[in-house]
Amino acid sequence: MIHETDCIELKSQLTDDIEKTVVAFLNASGGELRVGVNQDGTYCDLDDYDKIALSLVDRIKNNILPFTLGLFSVKPKIGDNGKEYLEVKIASGSEKPFYIKKYGMSPKGCYIRVGTQNSQMSQEMIDNLYSRRSMHTLHKVVSPRQNLTFSQLKIYYDELGYNTDSENFLHNLDFYTEDGKFNYAAYLMADSNAVSIKVVQYRGTDKIEIRSKYECGNCSLIKAAYAIMDKLELYNETAVEITYPKRIETPLVEKVALREAVLNSLIHNDYIRGAYPLVEFFSDRVEVTSSGGLPLGQTREDFFKGKSLPRNREIMRIFSNMDLGEQLGSGMKRILQTYSENDFEISDFFVTAKFNYNSHAMKLLKGEKSITAASLQCHCNITATLPHLNKNQKRIMELISYDKNITRESIALEIGVSIRTVDNNIKQLKERGLLERFGKDNGGQWLINLND
Repeated sequence: MIHETDCIELKSQLTDDIEKTVVAFLNASGGELRVGVNQDGTYCDLDDYDKIALSLVDRIKNNILPFTLGLFSVKPKIGDNGKEYLEVKIASGSEKPFYIKKYGMSPKGCYIRVGTQNSQMSQEMIDNLYSRRSMHTLHKVVSPRQNLTFSQLKIYYDELGYNTDSENFLHNLDFYTEDGKFNYAAYLMADSNAVSIKVVQYRGTDKIEIRSKYECGNCSLIKAAYAIMDKLELYNETAVEITYPKRIETPLVEKVALREAVLNSLIHNDYIRGAYPLVEFFSDRVEVTSSGGLPLGQTREDFFKGKSLPRNREIMRIFSNMDLGEQLGSGMKRILQTYSENDFEISDFFVTAKFNYNSHAMKLLKGEKSITAASLQCHCNITATLPHLNKNQKRIMELISYDKNITRESIALEIGVSIRTVDNNIKQLKERGLLERFGKDNGGQWLINLND
C-alpha cells in the first residue's frame, strides 16, 4: 500500500493548497502527487474526473512562476481496487526558486519539500537560490536568427490534432523571450538552424577508421530525433535464430535502453554552448554522448534514481507531446533494467552512456556474415535460373542457403506452413537433384546443387 514520503504526496480530492505541494517539489528533487488517494493509501472515487484533471493542469500552468511547462505531467491511473486516480509527476526545476504567483518570491509563496512536509522557505534561502539561478536557459537566450519558420514542427502537431494556426501556438510552446524575440528553444525547433547531430559507425574499437557516417542537421530538432531513431534500427543489428517452435531475435544493444539513452541526450544536451549529441557505433559497443554534464543541482545519485531535472524544459515538453519522452524520469529506470551505473561516464562537461554489444548476438552475426556472399549468390541463382520452382520451394531453398543446418520444423515455422507441406516440397526438390541431405535428421546438413 502506498504511503506519503519525501517524494510522494496523497490527496483524496483537489484542494486549495495544491500549488504549495507542486512548488515544494519543484524547489526540491521533484516528486509525485496522487489525487484520488486517501492518507491511508486507499483509493477513493473522484468527482468529475476529467474536470479535475483540466483544473490541475490550468492551476499548475497559471498559478506558479517561473513557467512550469515541460516540468510536470498529469496522467490517469487505475488503483488496486479498480478506481481511477490522477498521477501528477513533477520534475525538479532548474530556475529555482519557484513560487506561488499571487504571493510573489516571498516566504509565503516559496516552499520546499522536507520529509513529508511542504515547508516555507526563509528569505535567505530564497535569495540564495535566486542568485544561483541560471540566466542561460533556452527560454532567455535570444535566437541567433529571427526569421524562423516552423512548418516541420507544425506537421507533427497537426497529426496530433493541435490547432497550429492559432496565434497562441508558438506562445504556448514558450518560444519567445520576455521582450518578444524568438528564443533558443524556437531556434532548435525551427525549419532551419545550424544544429548538427551525427551517428557514426567505426570499423574497430577506436575512432581511426570510419565505416559510415550519418549527419542530421539544419532542421527542426524533432524531425532530427525521428531520423536518428530510424538510423538506430539500421546500425543496431539484430541476430535471428530460426528455431522450433519460435523465432528468436537478439539485437546488439537492448533497443529500449538505446532509444532512451539517445532521447535523454537530445532532451538534456546543453545546446547553448554549441556542442551537440553524438551517437557512435564501434565494433564492440555503442556510445551516446551529450554535452553539459549534469544540470545544476542534480547529483549523480539523483541521476540514476531517475529524479528528473530537465535542463531544457521547452524541449522536454515537445518531446513528451510526441510520446518521445513518455514520463518524467522514467528513461533511466528503463536503461537500468538492462545496464548498470558503471556503463555511464559523467564529467563536468559530458555524460556518456557506453553499452557493450550482446556477445551472443555478435557470435551469431559473425557467423551469418561468413556465409553472406555465398548465400546471396545462391539466392540470386534460385530466383534467376529456377523460375519453375513454386513459392514454397523457393523459400525452402533460400532458407537452407542461409543455414545449412536448419531443421524441417524451423522451415515450416518460418514459411508459415505445415511440416507435411515442407516434407512434400523437399521430396520434389530431392527428386529433381536440387537438394541433398547428409547425415541424420538431427545433426545432419543440407546441400544445394545448382550446377546443372
